[in-house]
Amino acid sequence: MNYISIFVISFTIALSGALAPGPLLALVISGSLRYGGKTGPIVIAGHSVLEIGMVSILVLGLGKIINNPEIIKIISISGALILLYSGFKMFLSLSKVNIDTLTLQNKGGRHSLLFFQGITMSIANPYWTVWWLSVGLGLLLSANEKGITGLLFFFTGHILADMLWYSFVSYSIGKSKRFISIQLYKKIISLCASIIILFGLYFGFSAFL
Repeated sequence: MNYISIFVISFTIALSGALAPGPLLALVISGSLRYGGKTGPIVIAGHSVLEIGMVSILVLGLGKIINNPEIIKIISISGALILLYSGFKMFLSLSKVNIDTLTLQNKGGRHSLLFFQGITMSIANPYWTVWWLSVGLGLLLSANEKGITGLLFFFTGHILADMLWYSFVSYSIGKSKRFISIQLYKKIISLCASIIILFGLYFGFSAFL
C-alpha cells in the first residue's frame, strides 16, 4: 500500500467505528450539553493519547502481554466498574441541574476533566483493546512496512476520523443547547447515563462468559 491508501483505509475503518453508539459517544453528547462544542475535540485529545500508547506497545511487539484471556478479563471487569461509576455519577448530578447548567461555559478545570474522561472512557471499553489487538494490529503491521512515515499516515487517518465525527457531534449539540429545556436536558443526560450503565453491565457479564 502507498501512503494515501494507508490514510484512506485507516480513516474509513476508524470512522465506521466512531459512528457506532458506545460509551464515548454518550460521554460526548452529555458533555456537549454541559460544556459546549469544545467537548468533542478535548475528549478525543485524551482518547488519542491513549491510542498513541497502544500503538507504541504494538509496534514494540508488546501486544502479546495484553493479548491474554486473563488480562482481557481484568480489563473488562475494571472497565465495567468505571462505566457503572460514571453512569451513576451522571444520574446523581441531575439533582444539581438548574438553568445555569445550560449556559455553563468551558473553563480550564473542565478541559482537564474532559481530557481525563476521554482516556478513562476509552480504556474502560474492553472492545477498544480487543479491536487494537486484532483489526488495529493488522492495519498497523501493514502501515509499518512503510516505516515511521507509514505509521504517521495510519495514525493521522485514524485519529482524524474520530476528531471530525465527535467534533461535529459536540458542535451541533453545543449550538442547539440554548433551545433545550431543563426537562429535555435531564432526559438526554438520563439516557446517556443509562447507555453507559448498560455497557458497563454488558462488559461486566461478558467477562464471565
